[in-house]
Amino acid sequence: MHTNNTIRRKVMAGFTAVLAGATLLGAVPMASATETADVQTLSQHGGAQRIASTPATGKAKNVILFIGDGMGDSEITVARDYLYGPGGTLNGIDKIGQAGATSATETGVGQYTTYATGDGSSRTNQVTAVTDSAASGSGWATGTKTYNNAVSVDNSFTLQMNLLELAKAKGLATGNVTTAEVQDATPAVMESHSTQRSCYGPQGKTDGTSDDSEKRCDAEQLLQNGGIGSISEQLLDTRADVTLGGGNKYFNQTAQAGQWDGKTLKEQATERGYQYFEDPSQLASLTEANQDSPVLGLFSSGNMPTQYNESKALDHDTAEQMALAGQQDGNQSLVSCSTNSEWLGNKGASLADMTSKAIDLLSNNQNGKDNGYFLQVEGASIDKQDHNANACGQIGETDDLDKAVAAALAKVDLSNTLIIATADHAHTSQIVSWPTYYGLTTPLRAKDGSALYVAYATSSSPMDQGGSMSHTGTQLRIAASGPGASRVNGLTDQTDNFFTIAKTLGLASSTEEIAAQSDGADATVSKAADGSYTANATGFNGDASLSYSLVDKATGKTIASQDGCTVDNGHQGVCGVRVRTTQTTPIAFPAGAIAEGGTYELIVTGKQSGKKIVKEFQGVAKNASAMTDNNGDVAVPTTDGEAIAQAEAQVAKQKEAATLAKTGVAIALIAILAVVCAAAGIKLRSNGIAFRDDDAE
Repeated sequence: MHTNNTIRRKVMAGFTAVLAGATLLGAVPMASATETADVQTLSQHGGAQRIASTPATGKAKNVILFIGDGMGDSEITVARDYLYGPGGTLNGIDKIGQAGATSATETGVGQYTTYATGDGSSRTNQVTAVTDSAASGSGWATGTKTYNNAVSVDNSFTLQMNLLELAKAKGLATGNVTTAEVQDATPAVMESHSTQRSCYGPQGKTDGTSDDSEKRCDAEQLLQNGGIGSISEQLLDTRADVTLGGGNKYFNQTAQAGQWDGKTLKEQATERGYQYFEDPSQLASLTEANQDSPVLGLFSSGNMPTQYNESKALDHDTAEQMALAGQQDGNQSLVSCSTNSEWLGNKGASLADMTSKAIDLLSNNQNGKDNGYFLQVEGASIDKQDHNANACGQIGETDDLDKAVAAALAKVDLSNTLIIATADHAHTSQIVSWPTYYGLTTPLRAKDGSALYVAYATSSSPMDQGGSMSHTGTQLRIAASGPGASRVNGLTDQTDNFFTIAKTLGLASSTEEIAAQSDGADATVSKAADGSYTANATGFNGDASLSYSLVDKATGKTIASQDGCTVDNGHQGVCGVRVRTTQTTPIAFPAGAIAEGGTYELIVTGKQSGKKIVKEFQGVAKNASAMTDNNGDVAVPTTDGEAIAQAEAQVAKQKEAATLAKTGVAIALIAILAVVCAAAGIKLRSNGIAFRDDDAE
């Protein structure tokens, strides 16, 4: 009976606890798993993934990522309907992800979200539904959500390693192709890091005849202020095997610090071994591209000319009159698009031409043969012409990208190559049944003769007053064919694209994996024939930037460093020395910093990985010519500072042990003597310590 009562009490207590818990759950609203995480979580590397636990379904040797800037579902449909009719098929874009349309055994089609984690104008950290190209590109390039206006930096302005850098670290060949300026957001996220997407060059976003750097670049990013440099300067440091696009006018700007101070970026590119050219007719003659001789082809001063001539969007009354006239004349009065005589496809440099050549060059590159390649291709002006409410311009650029995808499909083996086709953000154009009353409309006569009304209505001000149609925040189509393609199925996020590509290629993707790529880092010191000293950092392949300090061992003072910013604006991530992935990163010491015979400690730290290298060296004698190489440079003997510290600590321990041993022997002798003295009734005092027998007074 007692046992039954005990059991009954325990059961009742358990029931009461469950009831109390249920009451508590009813009183406190439960958080839904579908709610948006906080900005701090979302802006962490990988924090916005929707399929973080989904493994890569295949391994690819090569990946080609096609980006249609501003190419939402509406833009794809507008181009398809105009060029081939509503029931037609785009020759490249529509085949990617379509089972049976190519030789790929694995395909995938899905949608992804594109929101940003901050507003670029005020840099507030908040979920922002409508992204710009920079934040969106940074998402798939680095796996990290960020604020509008950011180029591969996070919300705290810390540099994030991108796919092109990670591919180089793995030994792959790399390429970056665009119809925009190579400094524009989408290509820039693969070859640079910037807190301002407009930091095109050391003089800002100018053609070099003026200086707008203060308005276009955060001052601390500039080389002369201890920063990592502008987008164009970083592009030269990143050293992709192939870079093709526009924006050559920005290479007329001059460097303001360092080895190339006063020289144009064009001169710097040539001196650094680039095959630099601006004539599009030279593209066809290229036969090789590698790290010894990378290709940098910049075919226009700004963005490349569009394939089709401009069309004008019309107000409601004008568009309606044209539409009514079209009903009477079989749509003959409606707008038909025409080819632009300035389009570089007429000179052998369409996006398809550039893509085809890039694939050839990367495939023949030794790294490409051995390890594979990563290539990003952007059709840039779908977005730019959508902003301008230019239906024909937008259609032509979508067609240009479609032909580039088709050219890639004709060249690659989809058993070892993954092709992904997607966009960075949605845009404004819509197919409507009749000219819109509140916006602008272009009445087109499609190739099949039907009427196609393309409407634009997202400008915040009238177009005739400089208004521009805006991006929209809707999710985007993503499609893939080749190994790993099915990972894009369903609803993902743009940051998932980074992990899909990285995992499929076998690249480092987690923060820990990326940091581990700097485990083999090292640094040496050399003295040039002109007496200047340079530190040479190698192996920091898990870092985008470095900091360093140079300490005079005699005085303990830091005599040179590059870590904090000259202009302290809180953007610490853009300070420091830009890492040249898989190359030697030079760190030039100030003139006169190193004295002959002086002893110095050099500390080089990876700003992303935290890897630290400590070296001790001495200023070499002026007559060190016997140690020089063919350039007259001297290799300065350095000693690993960590090893020095360990050795010094070991010596100190040995000295301490010896001292303790001596002290122990002395104490033992004194103790013996004390016993003898005590037996004799004698007091002994040594070093201020009295030894006596308590009974002996």
